[in-house]
Amino acid sequence: MTPESLLHYTHATLPAPGDSLEVAEGVYWVRMPLPFALDHINLWLLQDGAQCVVVDCGIGTAATRELWQQALGKRLGSGGLSRVIVTHHHPDHVGNAGWLTTQYDAPLWMAQAEYLTAHANLDGAAGFSRERLIGMYRRNGLDEASAQALLKGGSNFRRVVLDFPTSYRRIIDGEALKIGGREWRVMMGYGHAPEHAALYCETLGVLVSGDMVLPRISTNVSVPSSQPTGNPLGLYLQSILHYAELPPETLILPSHGLPFRGVRERVAQLQEHHRLRLAELHEACDTPKSAADVLQTLFRRTLDAHQTFFAMGEAMAHLHCLLEQGLLRKEDGEVIRYVRT
Repeated sequence: MTPESLLHYTHATLPAPGDSLEVAEGVYWVRMPLPFALDHINLWLLQDGAQCVVVDCGIGTAATRELWQQALGKRLGSGGLSRVIVTHHHPDHVGNAGWLTTQYDAPLWMAQAEYLTAHANLDGAAGFSRERLIGMYRRNGLDEASAQALLKGGSNFRRVVLDFPTSYRRIIDGEALKIGGREWRVMMGYGHAPEHAALYCETLGVLVSGDMVLPRISTNVSVPSSQPTGNPLGLYLQSILHYAELPPETLILPSHGLPFRGVRERVAQLQEHHRLRLAELHEACDTPKSAADVLQTLFRRTLDAHQTFFAMGEAMAHLHCLLEQGLLRKEDGEVIRYVRT
């Protein structure tokens, strides 16, 4: 039995470009293109009386804004947007936040850490510069040719996050947001982003899971340059256990892939996936290894510059998780390496 066979996909038909598809009462699915190997993002409209709430924004490109105008033109009528909610700060989620809030005169709602991290990325502040990140990767074994290739690419964040708002309304874990006469509870998750806000409506039996629970892939969990000794994978694995406490029939609306039921099965799969990766990595560290040394252990394919950028952060996250568990020892030389205890 394949892992996917344990999940029940509820909507095999995709929403057409510039349109929306109702997936639950008053909940509409919008799908936007991405210029990466992961070629799409799912965005959501929640009916809020005569208005709508946007959940996540897509990358800040003219093509995406045109699709938003088409989709919102068909859905909004004269009601407008009551607010724009962003699950977390990554560019495919916040890219059009400034444009949407300005164009439709709607406030931005998001977690404080995500709002501030978006601004830090835009400003290259608080340890979030491209140079700081590549410097961290160099210390973890990235060769100079790869480092220069990553530096040459510049900041993708600044290219696709435009006019990000300079004010917002903070949302916090456990808060109940009133939308369309229903309560949507904020369920914070950690590891993929500082304060990732998933939204759960008990009345509808729906979780907008963002990137915390995806049906086909495991979300990227990387060590950020602002926290070079952090353990984001440990935070992620602990966080997703809370989603497994939801009713088994909960409809999961992920940022990538198809809507599905089977959250408990999917969380168990993700836990097992990382358990196996950690065990394999632990075995590989019979001699001291840097994060760069173990890329092929974790990713068994040739990585381009874009993939290497994420793979280095993820390799570090797995090594740090094993270090935190006491299964590796850190050798802090010119290049940081890890060896089995």
